Amino acid sequence: MPSTIEHATAYRAGVKVAWRQAWHDALYGEAGFYRRGEGPAGHFTTSTHGALGVVFAGAIAHLADREGATHVVDIGCGRGELLTHLHEARPDLALTGVDVVSRPNGIPDAVAWLRSPGGGSLPPGLDGLTDVLVVAHEWLDVVPCTVAEVVAPGQLAVVVADPTTGEEEPGEVPTDQEIAWCAQHWPVDDLPVGARVEVGSTRDAAWSDLVSRVRRGAVLAVDYGHLRADRPTHGTLAAYRAGAFVAPVPDGSCDLTAHVAVDSLDHDELRTQRDALRALGVKAALPEHESARTDPAGYVAALARSSAAAVLTAPNGLGAFHWVLRRCDPAGTRAGTAD
Repeated sequence: MPSTIEHATAYRAGVKVAWRQAWHDALYGEAGFYRRGEGPAGHFTTSTHGALGVVFAGAIAHLADREGATHVVDIGCGRGELLTHLHEARPDLALTGVDVVSRPNGIPDAVAWLRSPGGGSLPPGLDGLTDVLVVAHEWLDVVPCTVAEVVAPGQLAVVVADPTTGEEEPGEVPTDQEIAWCAQHWPVDDLPVGARVEVGSTRDAAWSDLVSRVRRGAVLAVDYGHLRADRPTHGTLAAYRAGAFVAPVPDGSCDLTAHVAVDSLDHDELRTQRDALRALGVKAALPEHESARTDPAGYVAALARSSAAAVLTAPNGLGAFHWVLRRCDPAGTRAGTAD
């Protein structure tokens, strides 16, 4: 596999490209970040990892039951952490992982695997799904989108960046489609010069494509995001490496992510992770202290579950993530009602 240096120099030195393209190549190119051997878990922890993942998987299994699903598909599943937890908890569920890498070693044999092109693109074999719950956990935030900047009152320019340094400058005007998306979901007329907009049209398109693959079932996106009333003035583009924030440089050496305009996604339900998990029975209540004497092992296990539940539902942490749910009937059309 080429090094990140070779990846970065695929561009002519000093030539800046639109963030959307540089971002995509940095994550999903031949030497992209998500193709690295250590996988995402080598750089950051999500709700699907470790002790958190055990509790989270239980909630996903409960949701699958509620939606009448016998099959769970995990989009952008890393190295299959959530699927492994699900198989341990519910071996009766059919499970499929979708990611840009080949099937990892160590995941249960019962888990099916599809290799994805990356970004918002999905494999052709993922289609015609029935009785399914499709989970896109922290997928849309790494579907690259156009980053734009207000360069004059009411006027946007696409932000371009040097793939080797991250140095930026304003470029061309966004496309008509991107301008129309902003007018509907992220109006710029009242934004100050220098404000940034992360244009969500690519995320909306990826979400619509994913929903179209389901004939009967439900599709769930879990991600950090924002609503129209609280769009961030200066954007959210960020990078992570080895558990730390770093400068966003699209050279393949770090994760690149931006929050999702979750209310622009077609949905039937939209709620915080805190509310969604509580509705699925995830509680942070401590076990009875007396059980520490009568059932020490059970007490320790219950205490671990309670601690994980507290982290997953923390209102200023993972509990502030958004759960976006879309239901489909056998014709692939809406089966629920939008809230």
